[in-house]
Amino acid sequence: IDTWGVDYGFLDKEGNLLGYPYHYRDVRTNDVFEAAYQVVPTEEMYARTGTQQIRFNTLFQLYIDATENNLAYREADTVLMMADLFAYLLTGKKAAEYSLASTTQMMNPVTHEWDYELIKKMGIRTDILPEIIPAGSIYGNLLPDLCEELGCNSVPVIAVCTHDTGSAVAAVPSDREDFCYISCGTWSLMGIENKEPCLSEEAQKQNFTNEGGFDYSIRFLKNIMGLWIIQECRRQWQREGIEISFAEIAAQAEASACTSMVDPDDASFELPGDMPERIREYCRKTGQEVPESIGDIGRVVYTSLAMKYRYTLENIAKITGKSYGSIHIVGGGCNATMLCRLAADCCNVPVYAGPGEATALGNIAVQLIALGELKDLKDARAAVARSEKLAVYQPQTDMSALYAKFLQIIGA
Repeated sequence: IDTWGVDYGFLDKEGNLLGYPYHYRDVRTNDVFEAAYQVVPTEEMYARTGTQQIRFNTLFQLYIDATENNLAYREADTVLMMADLFAYLLTGKKAAEYSLASTTQMMNPVTHEWDYELIKKMGIRTDILPEIIPAGSIYGNLLPDLCEELGCNSVPVIAVCTHDTGSAVAAVPSDREDFCYISCGTWSLMGIENKEPCLSEEAQKQNFTNEGGFDYSIRFLKNIMGLWIIQECRRQWQREGIEISFAEIAAQAEASACTSMVDPDDASFELPGDMPERIREYCRKTGQEVPESIGDIGRVVYTSLAMKYRYTLENIAKITGKSYGSIHIVGGGCNATMLCRLAADCCNVPVYAGPGEATALGNIAVQLIALGELKDLKDARAAVARSEKLAVYQPQTDMSALYAKFLQIIGA
């Protein structure tokens, strides 16, 4: 099982779920930073965890639970991240898989253990935290009553890279040790794979994160708002009675000559709502042409994402001292032809798009490694490469002038 990161559920002593888990887009942590940083400064948090500062990280959600003394938190015997919670319901075993634990801002990326000192400083209970286990471990077998109900044999439930991005990165079909990837969907997770965390001052300044992968690897990456923005635009148009597919949005965007851009990571784009109007307002505030049509809005989103990819790629190179001559785009976003083409043009490197179902393939790959059917991650990636046909986008258009405008817009 793999899921998104940071969210969790509480179990009581009998193993019952205590209420519904919160979703990370809930507004309860909107103003958490000011109070939290008075307890532990942001520099110390980063030095301890290597995790980007985002208001909905598990650390901040649990800090709210603790300071508000929520009933579920108060009565909890165990806290489990979402994939671990589902695994518990199947096996009765409580554990925290490494890649998912690494999204909490509560794990030390060097020791791969909970940072109990930090957690205690934040006033959060440590007695509810389960043991951290590596990806490729086996939680346990299906519970007997489930086997009886389903009429199946007892089979193992494997802790894959249970953070969906961890599974997606496991399926990047690269045979290089150094490669750049974008796990592209609701979020665009852009980064590289390291053996050790990068905790430098520049990495903290640029708000990069160090998340776990298979074999205790580190996914050094940047969270970019991603296709959430276009998804929310489409939802708003549907609310207005306009039924339109993503393909139709992209086709209209291709026909648009709008050169306005936004910072995809601006806080105004984080929550659900009237996203087209928020884009217009951003353009008004920054003195740009205000996009009105669906095509213009789509052009703004796709161009802005591609520009943010270039900005992120340059920062990765600056922080690591390495250059990356290509980008692998995996996940559903690899089917967004316009975005892939713009990414190649903006970043001025070839873009290899695919597989679209990278998370599912990476999930399966780690299962096969755990069961001894594949040797290691290199073997798994080679199998993915043999199985998938990638689309290749070569840079064709010089976007330097537009990129200079983008840097001015975002104040970089």
